[in-house]
Amino acid sequence: MTKKYSSFSEIDNDLKILKLKQEIAKENLKLDLKSTKSHLSPVQMVSTTSFGVKQLAVDFALSKGLDWLHRLRRKP
Repeated sequence: MTKKYSSFSEIDNDLKILKLKQEIAKENLKLDLKSTKSHLSPVQMVSTTSFGVKQLAVDFALSKGLDWLHRLRRKP
């Protein structure tokens, strides 16, 4: 569906709105790119990896601890 304009000022207003929307989209893209770069930085990746390793270690220790306690309860 195409819009019908009755004056050049309406066209100018729509062009201004489109230009502002384009500028907003560019700024959002810049922010997304900056955010992606910071998430892919070596420091961030090491931090994320170390957190994952710590979480795995805690999960493993809890699992083994619970298994050990369960076996203790089974012994008469």
